[in-house]
Amino acid sequence: MSKVAIIFHSGYGHTKKQAEAVLAGAIAADASAELIAIDAEGNITEDQWASLNAADAIVFGSPTYMGSVSWQFKKFADASSKPWFSQAWKNKIAAGFTNSATMNGDKLSTLHYLFTLSMQHSMIWVGTGLMPANSKAAQRDDINYVGSFAGAMAQSPSDSSPEEGPAKGDLETARLFGMRVAQTADRMAR
Repeated sequence: MSKVAIIFHSGYGHTKKQAEAVLAGAIAADASAELIAIDAEGNITEDQWASLNAADAIVFGSPTYMGSVSWQFKKFADASSKPWFSQAWKNKIAAGFTNSATMNGDKLSTLHYLFTLSMQHSMIWVGTGLMPANSKAAQRDDINYVGSFAGAMAQSPSDSSPEEGPAKGDLETARLFGMRVAQTADRMAR
């Protein structure tokens, strides 16, 4: 059984919903999985650092603010220089997800940031493995409607509550993504 840690920051609750969907997917794939929320000051506890170090896979999540991760996530990323120095996360599975208010919202820039962070740590990146919903018949609640291969993307209107967004299809995309990450981590552990 693989151990999956999902570390994320959520400013308004939408990215937390996405993280919970990733968690549900990892658990559905028989992984031992946990959410680690970065607090409003950009911190996590020593026990949470230990959970990241013990994980087989680390999934990074942040809302996209001004074309990149939130400052709280960036503070965590900068603090990860301690495990970086000893290459504690080397060869762990890595993946990422993000949410923004608009359909594009420069979410790919955020995923590129998360990818680069994982490469700094010598991790192995896993994308969605999901085909996009890009036909004329596609509906907003289809899987991978936002069309990302690099990581899970979601869109939540700026005036929506976390109960209203992300869309069902975006949450199902995140759940399937969590399954893929856990399954990949399990294969790598064999």
